[in-house]
Amino acid sequence: MSKEFRFFAYLLESYASHKGTTASEVLHLLDTKGLTDFVYNMYELYHVEAIENAFMDIDSLIATGKTAWQ
Repeated sequence: MSKEFRFFAYLLESYASHKGTTASEVLHLLDTKGLTDFVYNMYELYHVEAIENAFMDIDSLIATGKTAWQ
């Protein structure tokens, strides 16, 4: 299992706990909005900053449905 995948699983679980939901629901939401790969690929940034910053970024991505690459 890659470090990126381990962190992504941790991020999903942590974000879900923060939002009072499940990691499965968060993953479904990211999939629905086409954001899963983007969030997964943000490993280099997300793993070095405070997890709350990643939460704020994910909130923004979900709200707008857009990434910086779109």
